[in-house]
Amino acid sequence: MIPATPLAYASPIAKVAAPLAYAAPLAKVAAPLAYAAPIAKAVVSGEYDPHPQYNYAYDIQDSLTGDSKSQHESRDGDVVQGSYSLIDADGFRRTVDYTADPVNGFNVVVNREPLFQKAVVAKVAAPVAYAAPVAKIAAPLAYAQPAIAKVAYSAPVAQYYH
Repeated sequence: MIPATPLAYASPIAKVAAPLAYAAPLAKVAAPLAYAAPIAKAVVSGEYDPHPQYNYAYDIQDSLTGDSKSQHESRDGDVVQGSYSLIDADGFRRTVDYTADPVNGFNVVVNREPLFQKAVVAKVAAPVAYAAPVAKIAAPLAYAQPAIAKVAYSAPVAQYYH
């Protein structure tokens, strides 16, 4: 008899075959998708203003929607002063005044004032009548003691077999 020999022999894939694909960790290989440089670094050295100054303002008064807001701000070097106002949902105008400087930091003062004044009611000097409260205590209509039902009880019958 002829000994059975394999028709083909392949070594295990793990020892022979190279990996199909290899990707290095993204943090080491991939470049960032986008990078925004800080604004301070984007300024060209020749364009630096050592004493910046500006004035800014807007005012919106829309009678159709009732929208009313405004703002103004000015800067002179490191000192910023400004104010803005708007109408809150509860019918008050909020006005915010602010200042910022290197000595005192950022400071804010908020004021709120109603848009509509309440009507003043004339005060009457006549005394107001006062009635003491009437105490109402409802007594129960009837009271019955709970009925106690008599229940019969019998023990199970014991049966003995010999």
